[in-house]
Amino acid sequence: MRKIGVCVGFINESFRRRIEAAARGFSVDFLGSEEELAARIGEFEVVFGHPDPALLVRAVHLRWLCSDFAGVEKYLPDGVWPAPDCLLSNASGAYGPAISEHIVMVLLMLMRRMPEYQAALARREWPYFAPVRSIMGSRIVLLGTGDIGSNAARRLKALGARVTGVCRSGRSNESAFDRVEPVGALEALLPGADVLVLALPATAETEGILSRERLALLPERAYVVNVGRGSAIDQGALVEALRARRLAGAALDVMVPEPLPADHPLWDCPNVILTPHVSGNMSLALTCELDVEMFCRDLERYAAGKPPAHLVDRRRGY
Repeated sequence: MRKIGVCVGFINESFRRRIEAAARGFSVDFLGSEEELAARIGEFEVVFGHPDPALLVRAVHLRWLCSDFAGVEKYLPDGVWPAPDCLLSNASGAYGPAISEHIVMVLLMLMRRMPEYQAALARREWPYFAPVRSIMGSRIVLLGTGDIGSNAARRLKALGARVTGVCRSGRSNESAFDRVEPVGALEALLPGADVLVLALPATAETEGILSRERLALLPERAYVVNVGRGSAIDQGALVEALRARRLAGAALDVMVPEPLPADHPLWDCPNVILTPHVSGNMSLALTCELDVEMFCRDLERYAAGKPPAHLVDRRRGY
């Protein structure tokens, strides 16, 4: 019997039934821990979860790893796989609602000067800060137009922003973008940006994409929001710009390293909102629903001899 190993922390009875219904011709084992998966990984043709990459070389029957995470950079090296033709898919499509709401939340907090209010109220002061800013009318550049970028564009557009998408191809089917430009146009867009949002995977192309030189092109009124990967930003240059007030502020859910050391200079930068890589995760029930739904649809495709719809090109990283 062909076997599927499911090792994700959010499985409930409803999800079990849905996965079992989609797994015609397979037996499904729901594993309670990474240790249990490690002991049995050689049994499974399909794994749904995010195992330690070091385990995969022992997965002698593995043909498809379906990651329940969107970011799969740890699985990109060829050396982690038991065979070169193993398939890798991700959960890009499950995280857009949660992370786009996080983007709206932190952007409103920055614009409404919540970090300043929180600091003052912690000192038991009763301030009034003016002026504040609005998403309405803001010019927002979204670097990354995939699931997260598209979801964010819809919400920001609904709040009255003018949203420009930037991606490798310079094309998107998402109608919420006022326009979409290739990455080569980024330098021309940055001087007019009120907000720059980064929603990028970790790839060789995205590493350091917001360089010191590009950061310097942003105007002093600009906010930087990063929900992709910390490696996309020259973090030292960002710290310098924030401390010198050459930027209005930043909201970072991802950074290098993680966890951020207690003595890292980002902790003390002015007008910064730091969150510990929690904009996505599985904290929103809808994310879990979408994750399982995507796996079940792709499982039906896989059983029919078709590649998963969310197949990752390991050379590109997405």
